Parts: sequence; C-alpha cells; structure tokens
Amino acid sequence: MELGEALLAVGAGERAASFEIFSETLDPEWIQHALTATGTATVRRRKLPAEYVVWLVIGMGLLRDRSIREVVRHLDLVLPTGPRRATVSGSAIVQARERLGPEPLATLFAQAAAVWGPAAADAERWRGLAVYGIDGTRLRVPDTPENDTAFGRVPTRWESTGGYPVLRVVAVMVLRRHVLTSLALGAYRDSELALAATLWPALPDASLVVLDRGFATYVLFHQLGDPPRQRQWLSRARTGPLALRRRVVQRLGLGDQLVDLTPCQEARRLVRHGPRDLPPTLRVRAIRYQRRGFRAQVLLTSLLDPVAYPASELVALYHKR
Repeated sequence: MELGEALLAVGAGERAASFEIFSETLDPEWIQHALTATGTATVRRRKLPAEYVVWLVIGMGLLRDRSIREVVRHLDLVLPTGPRRATVSGSAIVQARERLGPEPLATLFAQAAAVWGPAAADAERWRGLAVYGIDGTRLRVPDTPENDTAFGRVPTRWESTGGYPVLRVVAVMVLRRHVLTSLALGAYRDSELALAATLWPALPDASLVVLDRGFATYVLFHQLGDPPRQRQWLSRARTGPLALRRRVVQRLGLGDQLVDLTPCQEARRLVRHGPRDLPPTLRVRAIRYQRRGFRAQVLLTSLLDPVAYPASELVALYHKR
C-alpha cells in the first residue's frame, strides 16, 4: 500500500472504534504540553476549550464520514454552561479551529512520534536493525487563496489548473507497524528528494531505511551510508537515463554481487552541484531477482555481508515497503 492510500485508509471500517482505540493510547498530558508550548492553551472558560479542539481535529481525521458538527456531538466536546443541553454553532467551531492553528498539532505529532516510533521499531527489528520506509504522495487541500499560494495546483494541458490546491508529503514510517515518525510538507512543485533531505537526520542508529527507486541517487546513497552508526539503506535500482553504472567486483552467490557504482552523465551533473567530497565510486551490493509474473529487478543495498544479511530476506523485506 502506498503512502497516499495508507493515509486515506486511516479510520476505515469501524471508525468510532478506531477513535476509541486512539484516544486510549494518546496521553492527555501530551495535548496539554503541546498547547502550553505553543501558547494556545485556553485561559478563559469556553464551550470549546483548546484541548477539546485538538480532539475535534483528530476526530475529523478518523470520522471522515460525518460532518464536523456531528463529530462534535459524537465526541461530546462541548462544555455545559447551564442546565440546558450544551450546543455550539458552526461559526463557533470554525473560530475555535482558527484560534488553535496548526502549531499545537505539529507539536503533538512530534511528541507522539518520539514515543511510539522507537517502541514500534524495537518490536519489529530485522537482524538487529530497526526497519523504516520512506515514501511520498500528493494530497488535495481546501480551495482557499492561502492554500493556492502556498502549494499551487496541478497544471493541465488545457492551460488551466486543477480543481484543488495540492500539497506534497514525504514521510518516514516504521515499516512493519505503520507508525509515522517524521514528515515533510511542501508545495506541489517541490521534489520529493528535496523534502526528504530534512528527514534523513532523524533516522536513528542501527537502522535500515527502505527506499523507492525515485530516491535512488548517487549523492543520497553516499549521504545515507554511515557504517559507524550502522545506518543502512535498501533500494531498487533505477533504469533508463538515470541508472547508475555498476562494475562487478565480486560474485557472492546466484544473482548476488558486490559492485562499484559510478554516476551516469545526468547523475554526474547532480554530483557537481552537490557535496564536493564525494568519491568517484561507491561499493554496494546488487541483488538480481525475479518474482513470478514480473520482470527481473535489481536491489541495491549498503548491507554487504551475504551471510549476515541473506539476499532472499532482503528481497522479501523490500516488498513489505
């Protein structure tokens, strides 16, 4: 499942149950900390205090088949102000969301990811390595002038633009538990590689990041590889004009080789505009395999030991991406 499909699948099925499970897991103190840290905690008594609005935003994501006012009623988010049943107008909900702003939610995400991410990765280690994946997608956002300016729209061949502004998302996820640990947001015109550059420092020691071939660049392979910290990578090799040249150094087994990578002409241009201290070659492992009904593929990885990291397991791991 791709990142975009996974995001849209959140809360599918019994959505009320999904919210109950989430609310039991999320520590309320994290919400209070996020509000305090961003200066958005409610000072005076309101029908919709800030901590309730945080739950409202979470509920909007998990209960997408309901209107916002229905979410408020379902979660019982309005504080009573008298003997009559507590209600709130649609305009009051809009104003409460505007007062909250995005900062508390970003802070809350970082707090939850810092706790849930390492725990999920430790529970599903592969041969001692925490396994992460990275992927990108595009999402439509509300049609407002602010979103149009910030994110832009998809151009069409009729010299017009798409119906909604579109943002680009790149996220790092604990692969086997599907827990997001960090993400970068940008305009539609931004490249996934550029957005991902802000995420690489967040990868922990003793980890393996599984990459789509769109990230398979000579510069990135050099930057990601960090043997002292045991930061490793696994990616499918590119084909076509951007394919990296491979020179066989040693045969490790059937379809399993040590190779020296050298950048193609286009990649050399990117290298010239990138870091100046990159060596002319990079030694990696190339694993050629073929799944029934598909063309033969090649995986590239910084994991060079065929005994410690069997080729068959790496192939299976890549396809869990």
